[in-house]
Amino acid sequence: MGTPRLVRVNELLKREIAEDVHRNFSLSDFDTAAVTITRVECAPDLRDANVFVSIFGHEDDRDRMIGHLNRHRQEVIRMMVKRVKLKYTPRLHFILDESIEGGDRILSMLAEMERENPAAFRDEESDEES
Repeated sequence: MGTPRLVRVNELLKREIAEDVHRNFSLSDFDTAAVTITRVECAPDLRDANVFVSIFGHEDDRDRMIGHLNRHRQEVIRMMVKRVKLKYTPRLHFILDESIEGGDRILSMLAEMERENPAAFRDEESDEES
């Protein structure tokens, strides 16, 4: 299977899994608004797929929420199979993705640095325009 096809399959699964998680857990006490499917990485043989999940807030409950998703992955797979036709249905493995949170930390640090020393940031901007 060529790489472009695997990329398309990953994007398709990402979109479908995100919808299925929202549909499946929206009526429960699970906070689906805090959950974002950031990416899906399928194995080349399509037997397994790592689903990377970002959870906004809920710092103390993230492990519990990932565990909940992993325990209920069969429900998500059942919904996904109805709309996605693949030779093999991948086993889903939900994994906490902290990359967005790291990016937010860096942006807040840059904003703080700019507040502390605004002249340094204005000088860099004028240098780039020249």
